[in-house]
Amino acid sequence: MAQPFTLPDFYVPYPARLNPHVETARSHTKGWARRMGMLEGSGIWEERDLDSHDYALLCAYTHPDCDAEALSLVTDWYVWVFFFDDHFLEVFKRTQDLAGGKAYLERMPAFMPMDLAQGIPEPANPVEAGLADLWTRTVPSMSPAWRARFAEATEHLLNESLWELANINEGRIANPVEYIEMRRKVGGAPWSAGLVEYAASAEVPEAVADSRPLRVLRDAFADAVHLRNDLFSYQREVEDEGENSNGVLVLERFLGCTTQEAAEAVNDLLTSRLQQFENTALTEVPGLCLEKGLSPEECASVAAYTKGLQDWQSGGHEWHLRSSRYMNEGAGGGRSLFSGVLGTSALDIRTLFGRPAAARVRGLTHVPHQRVGPSLLPEFDLPYPLTLSPHHEEARARSLAWAARMGLLGDIWDEPMLAGFDFALCSAGLDPDATVEELELSAEWLTWGTYGDDYYPLAFGRPRDLAGAKAATERLKACMPVDDPAAGAAGAVSPMERALADLWARTAGPMGAGARASLRRAMDVMLESWLWELHNMAQHRVPDPVDYIEMRRLTFGSDLTMSLARLRHEHGLPPEIFRSGTVRALENSAADYAALLNDLISYQKEIEVEGELHNGVLVVQTFFNCDYPTGVAIIDDLMRSRLRQFEHIKRHELPVLCEEFGLEEKGRAALDAYVRELEDWLAGILNWHRNVRRYRDEDVRSGAGTAALRGGDVAGAAGSAGGGPAGAGSVGSAVAHRGPVGTGLPTGPVGLGTSAARVTELFTSR
Repeated sequence: MAQPFTLPDFYVPYPARLNPHVETARSHTKGWARRMGMLEGSGIWEERDLDSHDYALLCAYTHPDCDAEALSLVTDWYVWVFFFDDHFLEVFKRTQDLAGGKAYLERMPAFMPMDLAQGIPEPANPVEAGLADLWTRTVPSMSPAWRARFAEATEHLLNESLWELANINEGRIANPVEYIEMRRKVGGAPWSAGLVEYAASAEVPEAVADSRPLRVLRDAFADAVHLRNDLFSYQREVEDEGENSNGVLVLERFLGCTTQEAAEAVNDLLTSRLQQFENTALTEVPGLCLEKGLSPEECASVAAYTKGLQDWQSGGHEWHLRSSRYMNEGAGGGRSLFSGVLGTSALDIRTLFGRPAAARVRGLTHVPHQRVGPSLLPEFDLPYPLTLSPHHEEARARSLAWAARMGLLGDIWDEPMLAGFDFALCSAGLDPDATVEELELSAEWLTWGTYGDDYYPLAFGRPRDLAGAKAATERLKACMPVDDPAAGAAGAVSPMERALADLWARTAGPMGAGARASLRRAMDVMLESWLWELHNMAQHRVPDPVDYIEMRRLTFGSDLTMSLARLRHEHGLPPEIFRSGTVRALENSAADYAALLNDLISYQKEIEVEGELHNGVLVVQTFFNCDYPTGVAIIDDLMRSRLRQFEHIKRHELPVLCEEFGLEEKGRAALDAYVRELEDWLAGILNWHRNVRRYRDEDVRSGAGTAALRGGDVAGAAGSAGGGPAGAGSVGSAVAHRGPVGTGLPTGPVGLGTSAARVTELFTSR
C-alpha cells in the first residue's frame, strides 16, 4: 500500500545509542509476555507479532545506559502498554463498547497500590496480570512520591482511552489545542518519563517535580514523542483502524490543507516542542535548582533525567525507522556524514539546518514596533446573551477612589486613563447578579491584575531585571498569608503590595481554609506567569505555540477569576468535579477563547506601540511564517473551534459526568449555574472589549491606552483583563489579502511553512 504522504525531514539533534543488553531483554520479555498470556491464545498477538514489533529494540535505544535487569523490566512495561493498546482496540474500540471499556478500566487502579502490603486482586486477563507483576517488581526501589506520580500517569494513559473511544463513536475530530492536551494522557509519554526516572536512576526531587520548568520538560518531551508517532502511524491508525486521534488528521481538518501539508505542519510543531525542551533545560532548569537549594546529588539527578528524556527522543525516532509497526519508507533520507559509524545513525547535521534552523531564527529575530495599523477583527458571534449589573456606575466610582487611595495612579496610570479602562464594566458583565460591594471588589481585582501586568514589563522587562522581578513577586506573595489574611498588610510598602494586601484581606478573610488555599494557588500561578513573560522578553524570544496557549490562560488571569467563581459552589458540588478532566477542558476552552479575543483586539497596541512578543497572532505568524491577515484567520478559527468544544462538553460530556458522580437535582443545578457563569464571563469580556478605551487606534496613538513609567518611553504591557473595541479593523480587510481564487494562499507570506496560510479561505465560507 502506498504511503499517504512523504515523511518529512526530522529534527534529531542528539545521536541515538544502543544499549548492549538488547538481546538479553529480547529473550526475557518474550518469556514474560508468554507467561502473562499475551501471546498464543490471547486473540491479540502471536509470537511473530512481538518479534516484528521488537519492543526490546525500542527500549535499548531509548534507555541506552541502564543495566540488563533494568532494561528487561522497562521492556516488559512497554510490551504491556502496547498490548493494552491493541487489546483495547480489538475488544472495545472496534466494537465501540463504551460501557464495557469503562468497566474494564475501572479495575486497573486496584493493581497499583501505594503500599504492596494492601494486596492485589486476582487478575482476570493478560493486561491485569501484566500490570500486577510489573507494579510489584518496580515500586520497591522508588519513593512514595514517584509511585503516586507514576500511578496517576498510568491511570491517565488507561482512562483517557475512553476519550478516544467517545470521539470515534461520535465521528468527532478534536481541535489542535484539545488534541495536544488529551494526547499527553492517552499517548503515554508522561508515563514514559516516569520510567526514565527508574531506568536512569534519576528520580526527580519532590521539591521541583511540580515546578513549571520540570512540567515543561515533561510536556515538551511528551508532545514531541506523540507528534513523531502520529507521523509514522498515520497510515495504520487513520486508514486501517479508523482512528480520529492523530495529529496529522487534526491539522489536516483544522487547516483545510492536504495530508502532505499537514504532515509538514506536524513536523514543524514537533521541532518547536524539541526546541522548547532545549530552551527550558538550558535557561530555566539550572536557575530552578539554585533557587530551590538542591543538593549536588539532586542537581545531578535532574541533569540525568533531562539527558534521559533526550536519549528517549533520539532512540524513539531510531526505533520508528526500524519497526514493522509503522510506515517508514524513505524516512531515513540520504546517507549521513557519519554513515556506517556505530551509534551515530541519528546524528545527521543536515537536520540542524533548513526548516528547524529557520524556525528558531524567526522566534529570536522578530523586529519590534512594526507598523501594523488598526487591529483586524473577525466577527465575534458569541452565542451567549449579555446581562449587566445595575451597579456598574457606582462600582466604577468606588474602584477609582480605591485605586487612588492605594497609590495606583501615581506612576504608570492616571485617573482619566483608569476611568477609560472601566474595569467595573467588565465586572458588571462577568457577574451581573453581584451586589454593589461584590462588584466593587471584582472591579478592584481586575484593576490590580491589569496594573501588575502593565507594571512588570515596564519596571522589569526593558531593563531585563529578572532578579528584581523575582524579589518583587516574593514580596507580593508575602501579602497573601493563608493563615491570617489580615496580616499581609503589615509588610506592604509599594502601591501594588498595599493594594494586594487590602484585596486579600477582604476576599480571603471570610473564606474557609480550603477555599483560601485554592485562591492563593491561583494567585501564585498568575504571578509566576508574569515572570515567564519577562524570561522570554530577556531572550527576545517569541514563545512556542503550545507553551504560549497554556501560559496565556495564566497571564490573562483566567484561573484566578474562575477560582473565585468555583468558590461559590464549594458546598453544592464535590471538589472532584472541578478536578475532573471534563470540567478542566470546559474551563480551558473558555479561557482560550477569551485570551485569544484579547490578542486579536490588542494586536496594534502590543505589536506596533509596545514591541510585545506575547500575542497569539504574532505566535502564529512566527510559527507558520505567514502574514498578519493569515494569522488573524488562524486565531479566529481556533477560537471558533474552542467555542464548539465548550458547547460539545456542555451538551454531551457534562451529563455523563453528572451520572458518574451521581449528582442529584441540587448538584446538577449547581453545575448548570457554574456553566452559565462561564458563559457570562465570556459575554462580559466581549462586551468590555467592545466598549473600553484601551486598545482603539486613537487611544494607543494618543497614549490614553498605553501605560508608561513617568519620564520613560512607551513600553510593553499585555493587559490581563482584556482588550479594546470591535470595529478597528474587519474581516473584509483580512480577506482582501488573499491570493488568487483557488490557490488558497495569501500574497503576503513568504518562506518556509507558508502552505498552511490557506486557512484564510475559511473566512469566505462564513
